[in-house]
Amino acid sequence: MTDPNNPSAPQPPAYQPPAYPTSSSDASYQNPNAPVPGKTLGIVAFILALVPVGLQLVGLILGIVALVQSKKAGRKNGLALAAIIISAVFMVIGVVVAIVLFSVFGNAANEIYQTCVVEGADTVTVWGQTQSCSSVR
Repeated sequence: MTDPNNPSAPQPPAYQPPAYPTSSSDASYQNPNAPVPGKTLGIVAFILALVPVGLQLVGLILGIVALVQSKKAGRKNGLALAAIIISAVFMVIGVVVAIVLFSVFGNAANEIYQTCVVEGADTVTVWGQTQSCSSVR
């Protein structure tokens, strides 16, 4: 403890925080043979992004997690970034295709309903095919 009345008294040393590297490119911490954190997760995310069974959302999430892990370690992870981009693009394409399909089949169902139920016709023609209204009810 310091005495404010006696400035010549010995002062305790000032606190010095430990010196940590300021950037992740410090050579003492970069081992080129060390495994890249998130690399395996990036590979799994990339594979899931390409699977055409609707696993793009899982690939997107895993790709983001892998990319964050790699960035925290100061490393690059191209597969994780590719997984994120591919997953996002395929998800957008999937949504557009779903909207188009719902629109097309919705219009066909509406046409069948209008012709058979509202108008009371015996047959309906949809996409060049004539069907009896009793078979589509």
